Amino acid sequence: MEETEVSNANKKLTKTLIRGRTHQYQPQVLHHSNQFGSYYENHQYHSYYYPPALLPLPPTLPLQFALTPPSPYNRISRSKTHFYNPPFATPSDAQLPVDTISPALEGLQLPFKENGGKRASTTSATTKAMVVARRPDSGGIEGLVIPLLANHFHVQFDPSQRIFHYNVEMSPNPSKEVARMIKRKLVEDNPVVLSRALPAYDGRKNLYSPVEFQNDKLEFFISLPIPSTKLLSLGEFCDSNEKRQQLKLFRVNVKLVSKFDGKELSRYLSKEGDDWIPIPQDYLHALDVVLRESSTDKCFSVGRSLYSSSMGGAKEIGGGAVGLRGFFQSLRPTQQGLALNVDFSVTAFHESIGVIPYLQKCIESLRDLPQKKTRGLIGEERKEVEKALKNVRVFVCHRETVQRYRVFGLTEEATENLWFPDRDGKNLRLVSYFKDHYNYDIQFRSLPCLQISRSKPCYLPMELCIICEGQKFMGKLSDDQTARILKMGCQRPKERKNIIDGVMLGSVGPTSGNQEREFKLNISREMTRLSGRVLQPPKLRLGDGGHVRILVPSRHDRQWNLLDSHVFEGTKIERWALISFGGTADQKSNIPRFINKLSQRCEQLGIFLNKDTIISPQFESTQVLNNVSLLESKLKKIHVASANNLQLLICVMEKKHKGYADLKRIAETGVGVLSQCCLYHNLGKLSSQFLANLALKINAKVGGCTVALYNSLASQTPRLLHSDEPVIFMGADVTHPHPLDDFSPSVAAVVGSMNWPAANKYVSRMRSQKHRQEIIQDLGEMVGELLDDFQQEVKKLPKRIIFFRDGVSETQFYKVLQEELQAIREACSRYPSYRPPITFAVVQKRHHTRLFPHENDSSHSQNQFSDENIPPGTVVDTVVTHPREFDFYLCSHWGVKGTSRPTHYHVLWDESHFTSDELQKLIYNLCYTYVRCTKPVSLVPPAYYAHLAAYRGRLYLERSESMSSSRDSSTVCRSTPPKATPLPKLRENLKKLMFYC
Repeated sequence: MEETEVSNANKKLTKTLIRGRTHQYQPQVLHHSNQFGSYYENHQYHSYYYPPALLPLPPTLPLQFALTPPSPYNRISRSKTHFYNPPFATPSDAQLPVDTISPALEGLQLPFKENGGKRASTTSATTKAMVVARRPDSGGIEGLVIPLLANHFHVQFDPSQRIFHYNVEMSPNPSKEVARMIKRKLVEDNPVVLSRALPAYDGRKNLYSPVEFQNDKLEFFISLPIPSTKLLSLGEFCDSNEKRQQLKLFRVNVKLVSKFDGKELSRYLSKEGDDWIPIPQDYLHALDVVLRESSTDKCFSVGRSLYSSSMGGAKEIGGGAVGLRGFFQSLRPTQQGLALNVDFSVTAFHESIGVIPYLQKCIESLRDLPQKKTRGLIGEERKEVEKALKNVRVFVCHRETVQRYRVFGLTEEATENLWFPDRDGKNLRLVSYFKDHYNYDIQFRSLPCLQISRSKPCYLPMELCIICEGQKFMGKLSDDQTARILKMGCQRPKERKNIIDGVMLGSVGPTSGNQEREFKLNISREMTRLSGRVLQPPKLRLGDGGHVRILVPSRHDRQWNLLDSHVFEGTKIERWALISFGGTADQKSNIPRFINKLSQRCEQLGIFLNKDTIISPQFESTQVLNNVSLLESKLKKIHVASANNLQLLICVMEKKHKGYADLKRIAETGVGVLSQCCLYHNLGKLSSQFLANLALKINAKVGGCTVALYNSLASQTPRLLHSDEPVIFMGADVTHPHPLDDFSPSVAAVVGSMNWPAANKYVSRMRSQKHRQEIIQDLGEMVGELLDDFQQEVKKLPKRIIFFRDGVSETQFYKVLQEELQAIREACSRYPSYRPPITFAVVQKRHHTRLFPHENDSSHSQNQFSDENIPPGTVVDTVVTHPREFDFYLCSHWGVKGTSRPTHYHVLWDESHFTSDELQKLIYNLCYTYVRCTKPVSLVPPAYYAHLAAYRGRLYLERSESMSSSRDSSTVCRSTPPKATPLPKLRENLKKLMFYC
């Protein structure tokens, strides 16, 4: 991460800012242009290129070279050192910390006590190696076989090819971008010493070469040109046309730390050797860096994705943000060997324009700012501005500099009231300083300045700052922005496939450089061909006037309708009320018709909704949603009017409102009533589909269910499941606060099925926990409560536990398994001699494997199905899956828009010993039991419900989080996040209902 403060180099240089004679640099128009747009400012600037006195410059210090030891693993004992000295050197004027890289994953073998389950040393005699579940067979066989393409590109490597890993230390520490510039110049200037290699560099501390350098230890001095004015003498500057390039010196130490070849990786991929041997992460990571080398030099890097304007340019999405196209790239071990997973990607970036125009775009109340230059920030505007600019990098346009500054906050005082001490301790007024030294009159004097230091007064006037390009937009996107981004990234399968193929053959993709030849790699330019299987849909049970109706979803999208059917289990809602927030007179006049139509639609679906509300509809102003205490009193008043026996409260809102979170929290934790919200704009047409969707959600919340499987899960998996031996399905998820939020707690939720063999009703438990902690802290307690509830409902403890964990990345698999599996076991151990077999599977939606239909017959190429998504029920468990572990891709839904994303299921632990067919069919059938719609969903329902419950817990915290944020806004630095605010307790009458649906 780059520093927010002025570079330390400024503190070390002998440059002295003297308030004396200056040369006036007065361009007619200042024009800043880049890939995102242009910034024009029709002002005259008095410019020279040294940091102003308001950026403090302490006394000159000698240049210090910080040399840290290399990586502690695989040290090389040889210590030859070679020095390279440039003809001359000057101190650096930038010092930024280098990012460190996380260590490689630990192996699959984990310590685990059988008797107590607590972590122990691997040397302990009581420990047993915990090995992730292996694939039980060679893959499933059920279903119609279809040809597919996957966006995996086979990578062949030479196992005998050695890779030499060097540790790189640069001093002063540069930014990642500058570090890559240094590496390029180092390679260009020293071909002989580097054995004419073209090494790959990760921008941090790791350099990988296909050949060994001449020495194990090398030291270089690399000078990079930096724009600067020529210093004539103390206090005097030459004409601005006589600029020269000042050289910034970096000291680079390169040390060999390890050397390895691909033989172990080759053995792992060919399934030779013991199962517990972990994948060789060092070689795999090295190849991953190698394959990203060329693209990283040409694109903006965000995580594992790379973005470039050459892929279609930037598109404004409003609010100071632009959408940029790019591609995701990751090297993966698969059954076919190494594969490069490449996918199309779109994300939002900050638009690179002046800070003032940026604020105009992202804050509605500041749209007229240029016309009202004397106005300051009023009301909540200051918080909005600070939120919009915090941690955003900017550069200044009143002087030439390559320095970028990260915005820490805003000054308390307006610009016209700011003073700062110069080097002699004399106080200078900021406005006068810019007039005297830059001949520039600050226009927006009533606005605060940007504060770019955590502890020192380092001020930059907003109007002289420009947002740096290539910064991912970290703020929460509005609904309009989200819609525009989704539209940019929404391509039908044929179009998406063509884009990905274009990346592989294009000028910025992974094959665009020389690394393939240097490291003896052979990357296929064609997508992987494979076979998938389409599972048959299950028979469903619906209601029909008290009778059971059998239905087989036969449409291509596997959707069914309820025009001639009832829900499987309808509820009776006798006592309910309606409250309205906002709305025009015409909109409010639709309420009686809405009540009548909703009641009729419920009746058609086998749900009874009383046509008369318990009290007349209540019409309130939208402002009530802004006042928590007033909102609470309104809801309690309605509840009391219904004799504290209100089954349902329908809330109609004029528009989406932040008060929605307060309403849900008050209703469910304070009053104890179920609520269903909808928007006025849906009440105009009152389509049958809208009413049906509303009715299904209401029915599920009150205790009904939409559909059941005709053949029970037990009858479909007779080898393992039996009707008299109940099974509980659990789902778990953790939702984390917004990326810019550095203190709010995370929220974990666990749900469990409460009926057998139907397994279509789920209760939930929610807890808050430490900020951004992924491991579920109170999992044992929550699982224990769900087991208690299950025993009360079914009169037995579950014979098996099938646990679906959402939201876990591959790097966290083993830690999550080790700690959370043990928590589940500890919950079971509360019951005497109760040790049910546990199946623990991770569910992933955030991956980049895409499957495309493929017609083998060339005569049918480009046929009418080439732009269709793969059918629901498509499962893939060969070729592109893990070479050893039990995983598969299942596309259980029909992709209406864009390209379907199959869900990735990775079984980490399986004491029930499912076969591939058994587990795949079980999960696919469960996807038909989701209560909110009449089609199979993309995610197994337990994981889906856990996600909804975790989101509801997040809503409960929103009010307290926002209040804490305002209290802590003045805090400069927080060493550790505060303790998690506990969630308010759910009312007892709602605990066994699916209120979160």
